[in-house]
Amino acid sequence: MAKLSQDDLLAQFEEMTLIELSEFVKAFEEKFDVTAAAAIAAAPVGPAVAAEAEEEKDEFDVVLTGAGDKKIQVIKVVRELTSLGLKEAKDLVDGAPKPVLEKVNKEQAEKAAESLKGAGASVEVK
Repeated sequence: MAKLSQDDLLAQFEEMTLIELSEFVKAFEEKFDVTAAAAIAAAPVGPAVAAEAEEEKDEFDVVLTGAGDKKIQVIKVVRELTSLGLKEAKDLVDGAPKPVLEKVNKEQAEKAAESLKGAGASVEVK
């Protein structure tokens, strides 16, 4: 394979969209086990990218909106997620809509919502 010059690489990057370039940076970081945080921070940021970054949340609440038909299964899942006692978990499920988890990361919120939905509950992630 022919080696590309720096000018050739820059010409290729000019043709890429911001999303394609972002995906490339992630792949580069994974492949070579490096972080390009300084380069990204120094790059000029357009208003669309700045607005996108502001909208992205890092803390989520999992709110139980309804227990559904399988109330006992939902109570079991609530107990697993929160380590509440039986009475507290039952009261939470009976008092829906109520938050089950608050200020958790996106991954935890999605897993909790899937577990609750799997048990027959209706859930919102806020």
